[in-house]
Order: sequence, then C-alpha cells, then structure tokens
Amino acid sequence: MRVVLQRSGAASVKVDGEITGEIEKGYVLLVGITHEDTEEDLDYAADKIANLRLWEDEEGKMNLPISSVGGRILSISQFTLYAETKRGRRPSFTGAARPDQAMPMWELFNEKLKSKELEVETGVFGAMMDVSLINDGPVTIILDTKDK
Repeated sequence: MRVVLQRSGAASVKVDGEITGEIEKGYVLLVGITHEDTEEDLDYAADKIANLRLWEDEEGKMNLPISSVGGRILSISQFTLYAETKRGRRPSFTGAARPDQAMPMWELFNEKLKSKELEVETGVFGAMMDVSLINDGPVTIILDTKDK
C-alpha cells in the first residue's frame, strides 16, 4: 500500500461537478492498493497516519498529531501510485490491485481511519475526479507499507 499524504489547509474532490468530499484543515490522502496488500498493511497505515506528528505546537515545532488540531481526512483512491515507468513511454499499472480487490480494501482502510476517531471524507472509487487543495506547509509524506 502506498499513501501520499499532503497536509492541507483546505481540499475538495468533485465528480461530474458535484463535491463528494471536502475538508478544511487536515490531510489529503492519495491511496494506492497493490495485489499483495493485507489487512495488516491497512492497520499499519491507518495507525501511522493517525499518529504522525506533522502539526506545529506552540513553539512552532512539528509535534502534534492530526487529532490535536481538529484535522480531517480526504481519502482518494489512486491506482496510478503503482505506475511502472522504467520501460517505454506509457506507464504500466500492473502493480495496482484490480478494482474488485482495491475498492473493498480502500473502503476498509477508510473505516480503519474512522476507528481512530478521525473524520473521513472521500472521493469516488474509479471515477474521474477533480481534486483541489491548498498546501499547508508544504508537508508531503510518502508512506509505503512494504518499507516498514
């Protein structure tokens, strides 16, 4: 599982012109699922994201988790995180899980984030989405559960 976490001051996702998810302060998560992912990967990522200390304390040091600042999550499924670009000019996405495996895993991941007392908004799995965000920082973290 790969997650690109972007600390955001505001973000939204639209499908066909309709907002499907929107947050003010929090994290935008681009979530890629591969065939090898297990529930253990989802648990690891949800716990790591809930507890990363990426928000400034009163001294300006990144020392606080998202829950300490009232932040929310905008989770967006993103199979292109598994693009293979070593050969040729057209990316291959064979590393990404097929939709029938990836969608339930992404949904379960979002439930695991909610079980950490986080509010979670989402995009729409498999849809063409327009994502807008305002970086807060910028702070961008890449989390790969296979690198733990």
